[in-house]
Amino acid sequence: MGPRWRLALWAVLGLVVAPSRSAEGIAKNDAKAPASLTGTTPCWRREDFVVTTECAPCTSFQIKTMSECGVTGFVEQINCGLSKKGEFKSCRSLEMETRIFWKFEGAMLGAAAVFALLVVCRQRVLDGKALEKAGNVRPSF
Repeated sequence: MGPRWRLALWAVLGLVVAPSRSAEGIAKNDAKAPASLTGTTPCWRREDFVVTTECAPCTSFQIKTMSECGVTGFVEQINCGLSKKGEFKSCRSLEMETRIFWKFEGAMLGAAAVFALLVVCRQRVLDGKALEKAGNVRPSF
């Protein structure tokens, strides 16, 4: 297997693994809470909350100014129960999930097409070698 084939294989693997790693990272970022920094921990990690504004895409201004928009690009406004504090929380929307799903589907169709072409090319090479051994004639494709 030559360097080109290895490079193509790594590229395809990168397309498959990258979306799942980003989803894992989002889940880990959403799940971890620093125990020693209870003063800086958002209230929604410590107490019950009510969603006041549903999950929506961040505006360009919010993306620049709010760290919550950096994780998923979507944010919802919440009110915490005990502290009566209003905060913003990063969220995952149906729109984002749909986009991720279709990116994955596209990557899988692309990978299937690449591997189908590889199979056809390899079969032609093997057929040519078999014909060459059988009759010392090189086929012209």
